[in-house]
Amino acid sequence: MSVRVLLPNAFQKHTNGTREIRSEAGNLPQLITDIETQFPALKSHLRDDQGQVRRFINFYVNEEDIRFLGNEKYAFQEGDEVLVIPSIAGGCCAHGGTRFSGVKPRGLCACCSYCGQEECICGD
Repeated sequence: MSVRVLLPNAFQKHTNGTREIRSEAGNLPQLITDIETQFPALKSHLRDDQGQVRRFINFYVNEEDIRFLGNEKYAFQEGDEVLVIPSIAGGCCAHGGTRFSGVKPRGLCACCSYCGQEECICGD
């Protein structure tokens, strides 16, 4: 059984430009492990420090949000197409800056969701 996995452009710097892979995974947890095995640099972008899938990473199976198909319980079928979609907010903090200096103004930053940071690191 094989599923086709399409990786977003935003991840391709961590996959050496690979846009698509095949996986024999039977479900979402197995697929994530398979992706991380093939591309270890993606692990911190897919999972948080507790090993949970980051809240801004979405998976679609045949263009249907996997959460509506049973999420981790959904059993992939031969020929399924899985899209990995990171939610990416544009821009940078309203306060600008280059690196996090220690005090994060609440509610101003949405740009660090791509880089996998739960806390803002881009603003002063």
